Amino acid sequence: MPAVRINGITMYYEIHGEGIPLVLIMGLRRNLEWWYRQIPALAGHFKVIAFDNRGAGRTDKPDSEYSIRLFADDTACLMDALGVPEAHVLGVSMGGYIAQELAIACPGKVKSLILGCTGSGGRRAALMQPERLTKFTANEGLTPAEILRKDMDIYFSDAFMANHPDDVENFVSVSLKYYQPADAFLRQFAACREHDTTDRLGAIRAPVLLATGDDDPLVPAQNTLILKELLPASRLEIFPRCRHVFFIEEADRFNRLVIEFIFETEGAAA
Repeated sequence: MPAVRINGITMYYEIHGEGIPLVLIMGLRRNLEWWYRQIPALAGHFKVIAFDNRGAGRTDKPDSEYSIRLFADDTACLMDALGVPEAHVLGVSMGGYIAQELAIACPGKVKSLILGCTGSGGRRAALMQPERLTKFTANEGLTPAEILRKDMDIYFSDAFMANHPDDVENFVSVSLKYYQPADAFLRQFAACREHDTTDRLGAIRAPVLLATGDDDPLVPAQNTLILKELLPASRLEIFPRCRHVFFIEEADRFNRLVIEFIFETEGAAA
């Protein structure tokens, strides 16, 4: 099992493919297993580095306060430990928060930034509807599978769920691997609520690709539009009728965008 001791924790990671480094940063509660539609496609073009954040998957889950900056420091330390001085960075949801923080704190490490279903937080945040947030966090007494099925309408469009039941069941199976304990979820969730890069995004100099589903109830698409306003040179891609895991539901399109964007960035850099 590939793991490395960094920043006071033992972090689980995987490397797939060869070539230009691409770091994948996953979101709240989830681990690198959720990249199951990305890693096979992207590893054919890049050296893909995926890992489990502090508090998730097979990485340590210390009983202490977490922050987005701490997660970004973990990412930077992992890159250093693996001898990767710079990389393209893809983050979704909370992973997008971490990617922003990494690009601000360690600009030399980030060649380009790909942000999916995420936002700047703070005073500009477009929040989840209160009744949906209540349902999302009402997990006491439920099994992990019950929690997933309760929240399935957050992840996939109604049409996808109706037309692709086998894919939905596969998603449930993947999501139950190395499932996060409730206390670690609460620590990660608390870190998310403190995320705010609104007044610091101007420090990002790397090329940025923004992507979101236009029907995301967890991180509403308005957050990505705000990022576009705050990062006017960024490229914006909207996925119609998609929800939070648009990158799984529309994996082929998303992966193609990522590959093209990185190669375009590399060409510009050359």
